[in-house]
Amino acid sequence: MRRRELVLLLSGAMTAPRALRAQQKAMPVIGFLAAGSPGPGAPFVAAFRQGLREAGYVEGRNLAIEYRWAEGRYHQLPALAAELVGRKVDVIATGGNPPTLAAKGATSTIPIFFLTGADPVATGLIASLGRPGANLTGFSILTVELMPKRLELLSELVPQAGVIAQLVNPDNSNADRII
Repeated sequence: MRRRELVLLLSGAMTAPRALRAQQKAMPVIGFLAAGSPGPGAPFVAAFRQGLREAGYVEGRNLAIEYRWAEGRYHQLPALAAELVGRKVDVIATGGNPPTLAAKGATSTIPIFFLTGADPVATGLIASLGRPGANLTGFSILTVELMPKRLELLSELVPQAGVIAQLVNPDNSNADRII
């Protein structure tokens, strides 16, 4: 082997590991879109992080999370969802119908995982429970559908109550169905 060939071979061997490291996939990024505020949302974020940890993902080590909080200003959700899409996150995690609808309006390619209290079919999030379609998946705890039952139970528990009131954010897309 001639000297020139040896130098080329060794220089290639020295730079190959650096080139391979440069080709490694970047740390995955989750976009977290919420209608509320960080303070009241802290228990949900802690549970979210715990679930990720149990699956082997630790924020800051092998995963990044971009948080966007609407602070109760639902009209800001579409812009916040667009920010996450512009950031090119790998997946968007949402809680509730308004953030999920905002994310759905912002992208048809980035996967969206949702948790909602409403019927996701009736509210237009997905096509059907069996085949959600598009880029959305998640689950619903059907809290809106349980509201009449809760009212019935409350009136049985407190039969002397003449008036029962409930506070609802009128910007919530489920407001009419909750009352």
